[in-house]
Amino acid sequence: METILSLDEEHDQYIWLQMGWQKYHRVHGVTLHLRLHEDKIWIEQDWTENGIATDLLKAGVANEDIVLGFRHPERRSLSKFAVA
Repeated sequence: METILSLDEEHDQYIWLQMGWQKYHRVHGVTLHLRLHEDKIWIEQDWTENGIATDLLKAGVANEDIVLGFRHPERRSLSKFAVA
């Protein structure tokens, strides 16, 4: 397995990919996709063990500056994070 980081600072997008083989099964997937949009951190995909939002909060990022982009817009208000 390879871990690939794609850091696109020009477009403020950051992607962590896993790719390779697990026995006879091809793996190619996004572990984490973050982007900076409208002065907020959008978490578009997060398959990390504890969730990147937890790490962002521990680092001092405010709840209202984090958007769970992987959640449907109507359901975002049910979380403690920004709606958009």
